[in-house]
Amino acid sequence: MIVESRPQRPSELGADLPAFLRDALASRGATRKTDLDLSLGGMLPPESLPGIDDASNRLARAVVEDERILVCGDFDADGATASALCVSALRAFGARNVGFLVPNRFDFGYGLTPELVEVALQRQPEVIVTVDNGVSSIEGVTLAQEHGVDVIVTDHHLPGSRLPPAYAMVNPNLADSSFPSPNLAGVGVAFYVMAVLRSRLREAGHFTSPNLADWLDLVALGTVADVVPLDRNNRILVHQGLRRIRSGRARAGIRSLVEVSGRVAGRLTAQDLGFAIGPRLNAAGRLEDMSIGIQCLLAEDDARAHSLAEVLDEYNRTRREIEVGMVDEAVGLVDAAKFGDDVAICVYQEDWHQGIIGIVAGRLRERYHRPAIVFADGGMKPGELKGSARSIPGLHIRDAIADCAARYPGMIGPYGGHAMAAGLSLKRAQLERFRNAFNEAVSSRVSERDLAGVILTDGELAGADLKIDNAR
Repeated sequence: MIVESRPQRPSELGADLPAFLRDALASRGATRKTDLDLSLGGMLPPESLPGIDDASNRLARAVVEDERILVCGDFDADGATASALCVSALRAFGARNVGFLVPNRFDFGYGLTPELVEVALQRQPEVIVTVDNGVSSIEGVTLAQEHGVDVIVTDHHLPGSRLPPAYAMVNPNLADSSFPSPNLAGVGVAFYVMAVLRSRLREAGHFTSPNLADWLDLVALGTVADVVPLDRNNRILVHQGLRRIRSGRARAGIRSLVEVSGRVAGRLTAQDLGFAIGPRLNAAGRLEDMSIGIQCLLAEDDARAHSLAEVLDEYNRTRREIEVGMVDEAVGLVDAAKFGDDVAICVYQEDWHQGIIGIVAGRLRERYHRPAIVFADGGMKPGELKGSARSIPGLHIRDAIADCAARYPGMIGPYGGHAMAAGLSLKRAQLERFRNAFNEAVSSRVSERDLAGVILTDGELAGADLKIDNAR
């Protein structure tokens, strides 16, 4: 490990703050008093989000004309909170025919696949809204559009070289986006779409309420659970959502999840969202079906919410037990094969649980400080593996996988993700070939410093600054 000081930036913060705190804030991008303002008025305006006008106008028409709307989400906490937000908000806005559909990872895989669209079409939707997915769902969106369904894609994942033929696509990471924050989680994108939709409906005289702040508890949970960078815009969303939870204004499902996790709502922190509440919600998608998690978030009475939260808590206990065994086995494989000497780790075992491989990849990344991909059986086709990747700072892992796909056409199946996490499918027969190709791709992108790991420090703390007031 290498210990380095954080780069210092000039600060305009006043002398009312201790010097060490001014420096610490400045090194994290807060150099002016306005940067410390976490009120909703400081949020970035939505106008520069690509596709948001087309999306909100189409949804406004669907609400006013009482069309059937189907929200299609992802099976993680970000997707679950985004699904619950859209369904709940649309109903509050007056939509009477709105439902949700979330794929079971074991039966359908990720995204709006053609197979999932076939299920969706049985509900005869006139509009499909994807949340936290869709930017790579070319075949699924095409099929839905061919059946006369308008598809609105809301996503935050990085696009590929081709985009699906959606009616509208809202994503801060599109090439033509000028939105200042590419770090929105899927639930953050959904929140912006619902905010603009609310404005459209109010302008049309459709209603005078509700207040969109009612959904900030969901935004905070999904944003923290998805581990997106907390830039100022995301900090505002998380701060305001936590305020609602602490003040007792959270929805029943989140209150119940806080309770079963042994936390106290009035003292809840972002760390609690990431390490206690989020994992319980994620456990549904990892082991069973995320529909249970979404139902918990949508529950309108405490008894129903608490019953579902207890189910999620039990899933999480089971998840932990499976995780411990898989991590031990994975470490044994890495050490026996000396994969830890490689610049990247790729491991597979046929009896591993597909829903847990992402967590195991993260544990291997932490232990060996190497990018790690863990594979398990469970692809959509015979002999196909599903892989979950976790990266180290300095390596954009989705781009490294894309490089493998470009250099060796046909070697891997669908893939997608971000700088720090990605997913892919792969034929079992291609595993060794991919391991070598991935190591080549990583080798060309990382330095010895990246592989050594860096701990950033704010410097020494003077003895005079060790005071209770500063600790507070």
